[in-house]
Amino acid sequence: MQASPRRLTHTQPDFWEQIGLLNHLPAADDARIEAVVADILADVRKRGDAAVLEYTARFDGLNVASMAELELTHADFAAAFSRISPEQRTALQHAAARIRTYHEAQLKACGQSWQYVEADGTLLGQKVTPLDRVGIYVPGGKASYPSSLLMNAVPAHVAGVGEIIMMVPTPRGERNDLVLAAAHVAGVTRAFTIGGAQAVAALAFGTATIPKVDKITGPGNAYVAAAKKRVFGTVGIDMIAGPSEILVLADGSTPPDWVAMDLFSQAEHDELAQSILLCPDAAYIDAVQASIDRLLPEMPRAEIIAKSLNDRGALILTESLEQACEISNALAPEHLEISTREPERWEPLLRHAGAIFMGAYTSESLGDYCAGPNHVLPTVGTARFSSPLGVYDFQKRSSLIRVSAAGAQALGPTASILAHGEGLQGHARAAEMRLEQ
Repeated sequence: MQASPRRLTHTQPDFWEQIGLLNHLPAADDARIEAVVADILADVRKRGDAAVLEYTARFDGLNVASMAELELTHADFAAAFSRISPEQRTALQHAAARIRTYHEAQLKACGQSWQYVEADGTLLGQKVTPLDRVGIYVPGGKASYPSSLLMNAVPAHVAGVGEIIMMVPTPRGERNDLVLAAAHVAGVTRAFTIGGAQAVAALAFGTATIPKVDKITGPGNAYVAAAKKRVFGTVGIDMIAGPSEILVLADGSTPPDWVAMDLFSQAEHDELAQSILLCPDAAYIDAVQASIDRLLPEMPRAEIIAKSLNDRGALILTESLEQACEISNALAPEHLEISTREPERWEPLLRHAGAIFMGAYTSESLGDYCAGPNHVLPTVGTARFSSPLGVYDFQKRSSLIRVSAAGAQALGPTASILAHGEGLQGHARAAEMRLEQ
């Protein structure tokens, strides 16, 4: 088995054209997925629990007589927490504490209400309030992700969300103790062993058993992503997640085995994941390829890694690190590692990335699990305009306006003129009535 990411060099005539193609995902059967998801959403909205039971039996092979059998309890969480190893318990608690500390700092920085009073007594400000109830989707099946649960539930708690409803598929009834233990650590309110589009539908519309939420967060497969896209507007969503990505910007100073393994760390997620190396040193790129060749056979998920690297990976020889930064900005990767001697020199040039990992010792995997910042990040170039999941995703903002009598005299004429200009006489007269004659 071999992994040979495409090789690009800045001297080739179509270099920038090839760079532009890196963000293009292979065409999937989107129309078929959309049609299936539309039918599931409509059915769950119409028949509620009965439809959820049928789809759970069909897609997860989990045949139960009632919704009560799909609900996980706090006793289930606690029992799972006691069953996992002491090392796993410590790791969960350590990761959760760091994630909580980071998001508490985020809350102080951007999540507080504020107001000010003008000289005439008019008060203006913003009131920040948490969402009442959110749903978090935690993938199950091929892989289970307790880290994803922590990254969604902990900031929701920090934000002050009242109820956190977890959906986690358990194909054929196989429960993952580490996921349930993470729910225990993170303080999930209620949880159901339901997955796919039917889980999203139940959260968005509510059923007799499952309460309707205000927002749905968390990653999932193509059906989950399509369902989240369709229910947006009925509820809020965090983002539409695409395949995982890593871009390593290197100067040749990091051991090539480290960089090869960092590329593997995203390629092992699935065949559509993308791993890219940018470097101005051709000999170093060759050394990383040699590391890939030597280390790949040792990897349990070698087949997935090889297909990901062969189909979507790239080793790119750049003219300079400055050009590497320019290419990185064009791609706006989910994870960006600055694996150089002086990462602080290059960080100011990097404008678009979900998360930036600075220095050779800052592997992306530390960010995935326990560094503290959120690992739910924008993908497929959307880091150009969107941000990591955070406390702010679990809050909403209301404007505060209290106009004094004196303030009404100052603002009224302006509002009246603009309202008449728009042909909205009711607006104009409402302002004019408050003017002193």
